[in-house]
Order: sequence, then structure tokens, then C-alpha cells
Amino acid sequence: MTATALRQLPLAEQHKALGARFAPFAGWEMPIQYTGIVEEHKAVRERAGVFDVSHMGRVFVAGTDAARLLRRAVTYKVDQLAEGEAHYALMCNEQGGILDDVFVYRIDDVRFLVVNNASNAELGRDVIAAALEPGGDAELLDRTASTTMLALQGPAAAALLSHVIGPEAPRSLPKRRCTELEYLGYKLFVSRTGYTGEDGFELVTSVEASAHLLTQLVREGTLPCGLGARDTLRLEAALPLYGNDIDATTDPFEAGLGFAVTLDDGAEFPGRAALVAAKTAGPSRKLSCLKATGRGVMRHGYVVLHGGEPVATVTSGGFSPMLGVSIGMAYLPVALARAGTELAIDARGKPLSAVVVPRPFYKVTKAS
Repeated sequence: MTATALRQLPLAEQHKALGARFAPFAGWEMPIQYTGIVEEHKAVRERAGVFDVSHMGRVFVAGTDAARLLRRAVTYKVDQLAEGEAHYALMCNEQGGILDDVFVYRIDDVRFLVVNNASNAELGRDVIAAALEPGGDAELLDRTASTTMLALQGPAAAALLSHVIGPEAPRSLPKRRCTELEYLGYKLFVSRTGYTGEDGFELVTSVEASAHLLTQLVREGTLPCGLGARDTLRLEAALPLYGNDIDATTDPFEAGLGFAVTLDDGAEFPGRAALVAAKTAGPSRKLSCLKATGRGVMRHGYVVLHGGEPVATVTSGGFSPMLGVSIGMAYLPVALARAGTELAIDARGKPLSAVVVPRPFYKVTKAS
């Protein structure tokens, strides 16, 4: 897309004033970094950083049939979530390939929020819409354009958010739980979730309220962070990126995402039969974590070698600011996916030695 065709974040001018450098991402002009990727990365690991992730899709499903019908769109038993509970889930095609990965939040008995990737926002909305049968009491409400979403991440996130918005609710909110609060007269959706591996919160509210919230968080010392740090953080936590580590050619079991698939409740959803077969057969390859033992950086698309022969391709790779070495992920044959297996990466014609390690690469700090 051309620069003029890129969608703009509602808080774009505020990000410019904070020193953001922008780049295209999934059809949006997004902040990539402010003070620098490494500094922003370490701020999240050591204290707190705030990301604007308003490019992600936000669809509400409401009605007395919302739970039953939404279950037909995703792989996980979201109809059995308790009020205020959230869970990671997938949308699959009939072959069991992953169309998108989403987070589903049950706000109350009749309301759900589904957040999915920016590149798949329309697809996700269409999958949900197809599951809402005519005559059923369930309405799909796309609120991507009328709301914003900030992600406050880091060990100090709970203390900072409680200080800024007033009540102690953020401190007492368990992980993967959500609630609604009032902030400056606006409704503020708060979930204790994120994409960095650290403790943190994702916050959905009006444009006006989020502008004030961002200002207050920065005044309290929270560092604004861009997509560059978000990517290095999620890689250290070994969290998959759609389009790199998972896509329509991968199934949940080889990607290590079997926890997001429910097959024993009898619910029908796209790809169920294929996933039953895939689970029964077992994966022939596994998404594995690779840590460099030599000098160099593995990147997406680099070939993985064993005994001099190609065995895989790096799906995500980069330099870990916390570990001080290069890390990456790749789908290895099951026989090679064991921790301790020694491999090599073809880094533009130069061999880079690496070893298979357990997930995650970096163990995060405890929540305060």
C-alpha cells in the first residue's frame, strides 16, 4: 500500500509528539520505535512500557445466543468461559490450517470481545458472522474504528495502572481475566493479558479516554514502545507471530498450540474433523526454539541445517536484548526437536551454530 493509503492510528499525532518513528504494518502506519528498540525492550522487562495496538481487530458479540454461536467460530470452548475470563483460541480452515489466532474475552453472560490480528481483521469478522445463524439472538459489533487499544506491559504495570485510574481493581485482577471500569466518565475495558510474556494489561476505550490515559502513563514514567520492541519481546517469550510462525499451512498441534483446541465437547467448528485426525496421527514436525551458540543473527527465511543438509527454515529470528545472543524458531522434524540438538543456520552463506532449547527463551520477572 502507498503511504497515503495507510490507515492512521487515532492517536497518531500524540505518538509523533512523543518522538515515534513510523513504518507500514498490516495496512497501518504504526510506531516502530521511539527511543530505540533495545531501550524500549528493557523498559518492559524491568519496569513498564506502553504500546498502541489499536490496529488490531476488536469485535463484540452480544446476545443470549452469543456463547453458543461464537463457539462455532473458534477452536476453544469459549462458551464455557466464566464471566470475566479470557482464553487464547484459533480460527481454522476445513483442512485444520490456522487462519488466525485470537483472544476471546467473556465480559458477562451475554457479551464477548474477540481481538484478532490486524492483517486478518476482516477475515475474523467474516468467520464470526458466518457462525451467527439467522434468527439467533447474537449481534456482531465491529468496534475497531470507534475504540482504541493500549497495551501496558511490564512488572510495574499493575502498580502504574492502579495509580493512574484510581481503583485497586487492576492489582486484584487475576491473569487472563477482564473487567469493565469507569475512567474519566468513559467505559474502560481492562484485561490482564498481553503479547510480551510479562505481566500487563490491554485496555480498550474511547479515543478521548485513551489519549488522556496515554498521557498519564507517560507522565508516571511509562516508556512509549513501538512494534520493534513488541516483536523482540514476543520472540523472547516464544509467542508465535501470525504470518511467520503460524498460518494456513500449519496446524495447532505442530505449532504447540494444542491447548487452544477443544475436541471433547462435541462442538462443531471449521476444521474440527481435520484436527481430530491431526491429533490422532501426531505431528511430523514441531515449532522449536533455537539459540545461537556462535556469533551472528538468524533471520526469518534462513535455512536450518543438520549434518550439512537442510531440515527447516527459520520462521522468526533476531537478537535477544536480555540474553545477548540470537534466537529464533523453526519447524523441525520431531526427531530433531529435542532440547540439546545441535544445528547450524545458513546465515547468508556463513554457518551459524545453534542448539534447540526449551520454551520460552527468557523467563519473565514476577508481577509486582
